[in-house]
Amino acid sequence: MLARRSSAGRRLRRFTSNREPPRDPWPPMPTPDNPRDSRREAALGVVYGVAAYSAWGIVPVFWKQLRHVGAVEILAHRTVWSLLAFAVLTLATGQLRALGAALRDRRVVGAMAATGALVSANWVLFIYAVSVGRVLDASLGYFINPLLSVLLGMVFLRERLRPAQWIALGLAAAGVVHLAVRAGAVPWIALALAGTFGVYGLLRKVVAVNSLPGSTLETLFIAPLGAAYLATLHAQGAGAIGRVDLRTDLLLAATGIVTALPLVWFTNAARRLSLTTLGFLQYLAPSGQFLLAVLVYGEPFTATQAVSFACIWTGLAVFSADAALRARASSVARTSLGM
Repeated sequence: MLARRSSAGRRLRRFTSNREPPRDPWPPMPTPDNPRDSRREAALGVVYGVAAYSAWGIVPVFWKQLRHVGAVEILAHRTVWSLLAFAVLTLATGQLRALGAALRDRRVVGAMAATGALVSANWVLFIYAVSVGRVLDASLGYFINPLLSVLLGMVFLRERLRPAQWIALGLAAAGVVHLAVRAGAVPWIALALAGTFGVYGLLRKVVAVNSLPGSTLETLFIAPLGAAYLATLHAQGAGAIGRVDLRTDLLLAATGIVTALPLVWFTNAARRLSLTTLGFLQYLAPSGQFLLAVLVYGEPFTATQAVSFACIWTGLAVFSADAALRARASSVARTSLGM
């Protein structure tokens, strides 16, 4: 087992460069000397974080407006328009040099091709879930994702789990197993969403590339496929663009902004907030999706689902409390050392 785990870790680390990563053209914000300025920056970070995760939480409302368009066609449009949006943002934030450095690194290029495939699968699964009225399953997947990321870190990066993390993983696993047994079917949408995004996050963690250039590069690989698919549809006299109505055309074009803008807000939040704070904020997204599914779209929430969600929510509570206690202990230790 240990040999296999070490081998998997080595394969992942091949994606990373042995050289020092290129200089970050968008470095973390320096900590202000004035405590009032520091609090202001932290408050602004919370605003950006809430905006990002809230946008991801209510995005099913947007995709519902396009339910008359096929999920694969929407994905194709999303890749093309997202590439345009990411390219504009890369230029606007002065990260063109970082993008060029990433393109010259074969390890980064290979990893971004893989992450492009993973994020495409995640996007089309989410769009499909919304279009067929399975938003509740999608929210379950994103509730599971943080705990799955911990498990992937243990398996591939040889990270050691604390007892509280084992308890959290056990509760999440119990929730998924209970749902599968009582419903008579594996919750494949939730598991596929969690799995594709978990592995995506793992690869992005071990690759020496910054967030925005990396997102631009991965969409650069998948956008030509999307463009080719749209061109084929057009040649066959099919496809929604230009054939339904102006509203549909505008919504399809807006998929790029809907994809890119929350990422910018998230990046601004990440530069100002601790990972612990971001960890708490990330549950806004699946919580919003959950509320939309049950309260707005009327998806059934059965007793079986209630038990399963309760197990997973309890696991997340244990996981978050452990992270908060560790962060507090670390802060106290730094204060006592005069750091």
